[in-house]
Amino acid sequence: MSEKSVLKKQALSPDVWTEEQAPAEAAAPEALDERILVALHAASEKKAIRLAVLDLRGIASFTDFFVVTSGANQRQVQAICDGIERELKKKLKVRPARIEGYTSAEWALLDYGDFVVHVFEEQARQFYDLERLWREAIRVPIPADIEGPPVVITFRSDA
Repeated sequence: MSEKSVLKKQALSPDVWTEEQAPAEAAAPEALDERILVALHAASEKKAIRLAVLDLRGIASFTDFFVVTSGANQRQVQAICDGIERELKKKLKVRPARIEGYTSAEWALLDYGDFVVHVFEEQARQFYDLERLWREAIRVPIPADIEGPPVVITFRSDA
């Protein structure tokens, strides 16, 4: 395949890569740290929306993973944070080094050192778009038993 045709295909479909450009393979779910799996399960139990794990090991030095999720409103964001904190403390005796944004609950952050949990209200998640800002990160597949409920977006027409 010529370079021009690869570039054209990349423009039409960003998933087309040459071997040199291809991002590294995503870590298998079983390779995820147990703490991250517990956090994902806890978030899922609180009906978290759009769970995502970003592997930052090759591009950031301050943490290894981001766990990103959303809640529908302030109370759900706080409930997700509470659930994650409680389960990690109960099952693995781990506490966050820092918690930010819990009171306003538009964007709450639980810093566990090796991984950081970001819990957004859905509008704030769309606005800040961490997945786009860290697009170089590898998106780690979420185990099927953890994935949250499907998100259905409907558009109403007044016609």
